[in-house]
Amino acid sequence: MKMNHLPTVRTPGEGRVIGVVGDIYRFLATGEETDGRYALWEAIVPPGGGPPPHIHQREEEGFYVLEGEITIQLGEERFVAKAGTFANMPVGSLHSFTNAGTKPAKMLISVAPAGLEKMFFEVGQPLSAGATDAPPPAQEDIEKLLAVAPRYGLEIRVPH
Repeated sequence: MKMNHLPTVRTPGEGRVIGVVGDIYRFLATGEETDGRYALWEAIVPPGGGPPPHIHQREEEGFYVLEGEITIQLGEERFVAKAGTFANMPVGSLHSFTNAGTKPAKMLISVAPAGLEKMFFEVGQPLSAGATDAPPPAQEDIEKLLAVAPRYGLEIRVPH
């Protein structure tokens, strides 16, 4: 089997870091580095952080909790995912995640195929390597995300 891309190695603190509506994402592998097969990033989710319910039309999304606790919604069901928990969200499934705790949580997020990371690059705010705090979400950041998301096959269900 022929390799179409070079191996990727990220040491601690390496990788593009962006703030996305209050969360911090450090990209470990992008579609450009995996021939579009998948993308993987580390997420630091502050208390109260996480996206509203949404549906991906293109990719599966997986969550692996490294530290803290994340409340995951899948359809109408919710469960608390502690460190060591993995959850996969199939294409077309309504889901979200929230840090309902009092300390930041950390997890790995994967999408397959890749491509969604480009949306985050478009709407996020560049942060320095090792950043542990992202600017709180401003209304204009939320509006930009809502406007851009449909181009990436993402339907965001904004709570009323």
